[in-house]
Amino acid sequence: MLKKVAILANGGDVAGFNAVIRGIVKTAENNGVECYGFIDGYNGLLKNEYIKLSTAEDGNAEGILPKGGSIIGSSTNANVFNYKVINENGNIEYKDLSDRCVENIKNNGFDCLFTLGGDGTQKSARDFSTKGINVIGVPKTIDNDVACTEITFGYNTAVSVAMEAIDRLHTTGETHHRIMVLEVMGRYAGWIALEAAIAGGADVALIPEIPYDIKRVAEKIINRRKRGKNFSVVVVAEGAKATDGDIIVEGLRDNGKGVDNTKLGGVGPLVAKQLEELTGLEARNTTLGYMQRGGTPTAFDRVLSTKYGTAAMRLAIEGKFGNLVVIKNGRVDYASLEDVVGQNKEIGAVSGNTLESNLRKVTMDDDLVKTARSIGINLGD
Repeated sequence: MLKKVAILANGGDVAGFNAVIRGIVKTAENNGVECYGFIDGYNGLLKNEYIKLSTAEDGNAEGILPKGGSIIGSSTNANVFNYKVINENGNIEYKDLSDRCVENIKNNGFDCLFTLGGDGTQKSARDFSTKGINVIGVPKTIDNDVACTEITFGYNTAVSVAMEAIDRLHTTGETHHRIMVLEVMGRYAGWIALEAAIAGGADVALIPEIPYDIKRVAEKIINRRKRGKNFSVVVVAEGAKATDGDIIVEGLRDNGKGVDNTKLGGVGPLVAKQLEELTGLEARNTTLGYMQRGGTPTAFDRVLSTKYGTAAMRLAIEGKFGNLVVIKNGRVDYASLEDVVGQNKEIGAVSGNTLESNLRKVTMDDDLVKTARSIGINLGD
């Protein structure tokens, strides 16, 4: 029987982290299971820093449903299978410290570890399961790119924020007869850009899965002007690339092997400049950035996160470890972490835009693509 379980939140923050934590803790308490949270993701697991979680009247997990972020923190640079350390000589080296994490879990008597995170987080979860740790993953990311699930928690809130930005850009663009470009997150997947463009009534959506021809985009805008529409709204995913170009990298981090060290950004200003030159209309770019991550979750994300949290705890009670809670055909289900990892089998190789990475990207037969084309949204091709 389960007696003690632990939760860690890892990767970039999203709205819904706390709702998942609350769902796990409440379900655990209703089944006589103690719940703890590691501080700052895998970093906390490595350092053995954790707190007890409770939804009692004065508990730290009470009243957190509408709160953004994570009450137990998170980490974006903690690959414990290839961890960045400074040796005695002051030089940087990378070490596999995962066994220390395994010892911490066992010594603390935790019967299950819940990993709230995206593809990199769940890759490490799979790796821990191969080391004999009982793990259950919960798919988190605003990018919506985790394999084996139809939707991740945090995504709907990000889309809603992007939609509101588009609504506001519409009025400015119409008033001043401008091209308004909005650069949104999503890394190598275009889910946010595409869905926000449809919800916000944008004219163009450029996504990583469809290399764009800037001249085709300009033609769309020029045709709108000929029909008396002297403004346009263009949504650009940060990972979008031209047919004759590549993804724009704003900077590089040094977080070691297995972590995607590229910091994307800059395609929005480029698209705005090019469209201004090609159309003769003034163009302005807005990069939404971290606004998409923060703040209170939408009703949809609160419910989805609660579903995920409660389902994860039920899986643990049933002893179904080594799985990721997912939404499949619109219903809560689960998938093997092995299936989530796909071909990314190497221990410690966490994430990134590689052939081995099992990222869920937009496909050309997806309903969103068909919908966008049907209502005349230009996808750059």
